[in-house]
Amino acid sequence: MARILAPRLGARLPDGGAGRRRFLGLLPPQTHHPRGTVGVERVGEHPGVRKMGVQVGGIELFTGPAVLGGPDDIDAVIRDFISGAKHSLSIAVQELDSRPIAEAIVAAAHNRLRVRIILEGDYLIEKPATADPWALGGGNEDNRTIYAALLRAGIDVITDLNPAIFHQKFVVRDAGQPGAGVLTGSANFTHTDTGTNTATTGRVIGNNLNHVLILRGQRAAGQYLDEFTRMRSGTFGDLHERVEPRPREFKLGGVRVKPLFAPRHGPEMEIMKQMLKAAVSVDFAMFTFAQSSGIDDTMIRLAPALQRLQGVIDRGQGGQQWAATAPLLEAGVELSRNTIGTGVRKIHHKLMVIDERLTIVGSFNYTAPATTLNDENIIVLGDLEETDPAAEAGQQQIAGYALTEINRITTTLAEPINH
Repeated sequence: MARILAPRLGARLPDGGAGRRRFLGLLPPQTHHPRGTVGVERVGEHPGVRKMGVQVGGIELFTGPAVLGGPDDIDAVIRDFISGAKHSLSIAVQELDSRPIAEAIVAAAHNRLRVRIILEGDYLIEKPATADPWALGGGNEDNRTIYAALLRAGIDVITDLNPAIFHQKFVVRDAGQPGAGVLTGSANFTHTDTGTNTATTGRVIGNNLNHVLILRGQRAAGQYLDEFTRMRSGTFGDLHERVEPRPREFKLGGVRVKPLFAPRHGPEMEIMKQMLKAAVSVDFAMFTFAQSSGIDDTMIRLAPALQRLQGVIDRGQGGQQWAATAPLLEAGVELSRNTIGTGVRKIHHKLMVIDERLTIVGSFNYTAPATTLNDENIIVLGDLEETDPAAEAGQQQIAGYALTEINRITTTLAEPINH
């Protein structure tokens, strides 16, 4: 069941200056939500857990964490999804250091569900190696403690074989069964990515901005399970035969859903293709944006033609010599970065909204390694050539929710980067 908690800023087809006024919050809120709800508290899977977010059919998008002023409790969304499993969990995640999430996984195994996990091995080792390997401690000790607990619980857990980065972040729940679905997005299962890091001293202080997407149904679960099975068999990164079929796009709540997996499906080309269709605006929030990507070149070509091309990037990554920051500013792209002292450790999003109609989410940073080496995924939500009014309303609703969060970060947690 769903209960409307709050409306969102109105989202309409781009026309004249309406897109700019809507971005600044000058248009009135829309109170009618065809085919979906915004700001809902769902009761049923995990009673007592309050989850905001936008829901259109079987698509649910969450942004946060709440500790940084975001609308959604990322930690609760992830744990609730895991706790709702009845038959199986297939988890592919770069890093797991959150004990509450690990406890939800262990509880599923104790309830005799089939649980399988793939982790990035780099977060289980110490570099350089410690002088006394029998002594507890080190930056990744929490990860190793959780890894050992998973093994002791009898869970099938392996680490990746990708010599680059295993960067996936998804859970397949109950594939082939009622309640099947996928949880994915930009968040690792860590305290910092889920907004539960309370440390005030030490090397890791603050929390990261992220999004989580839930796709309900067999079509999403089946495709992500195929990807999990491929990686589970040992074909990580570019260590595979490039003869596998591309994922199939499908519709949920009338909205087109198009998943793509890196490196073999070319997510970067898909992002560039969608950007080239933009008529009015491109807005983004991005962790790592490098000159090695083709996306910055596409933005530079688009900048003179669009009414608005702006983004908020991570302060640490955006200041690197290899970052695309300088050429984007030179081309007239409006950029902001997280302000020091706001509690934001990283802007960890990989989020783009085009023409306030199409949304691209997932684990994919804008870099050459993400394109050619890493295990990644993106999901395109919507179609810039959509003609069905109901589907158009649904995809605008999702895009409006994502854009509102990009705007919130830009205006309350970030500062402009001067050219």
